[in-house]
Amino acid sequence: MKLNEKAFALACAAAFAIVWVVCSVLVMVMPDMMSGMTGNMLHTDWKSMGWHMSFIGVFIGGFLWALLMGITGWLIAKIYNMQSS
Repeated sequence: MKLNEKAFALACAAAFAIVWVVCSVLVMVMPDMMSGMTGNMLHTDWKSMGWHMSFIGVFIGGFLWALLMGITGWLIAKIYNMQSS
């Protein structure tokens, strides 16, 4: 079975954009809880660093991460299709 590389790339980018928006909203609504969770996931004391988020930063970061995930998804599909040939 071959993957449609463009469709897979768009699906990856869209899924990551949704996750980015949900995560950004959680950080805005519950900054202390998310700071503690981030610190636990990264094995650091994230609370001492603090969050500095702006809406333009969320938008630009989300766009760049979605773009990167789309490229990564395309590459994964391309490699998968080469393996299944």
